[in-house]
Amino acid sequence: MLVLGRKPGEYVMIGKDIMVKVVKDGDGHLRLGIDAPKSTSIIRGEIFESQQNSVSEK
Repeated sequence: MLVLGRKPGEYVMIGKDIMVKVVKDGDGHLRLGIDAPKSTSIIRGEIFESQQNSVSEK
């Protein structure tokens, strides 16, 4: 696992077509903005884990 420190406005590239950017909302909270092709599935971790648990229970 690669662990990076990034400031608002900075980003990392995954391959040539996926950008993960740190953005700050109006309340000062940091968020991740992900720009990827529509063919790339992006799923929040808790949803992914619940899907995996559902599959393993069957």
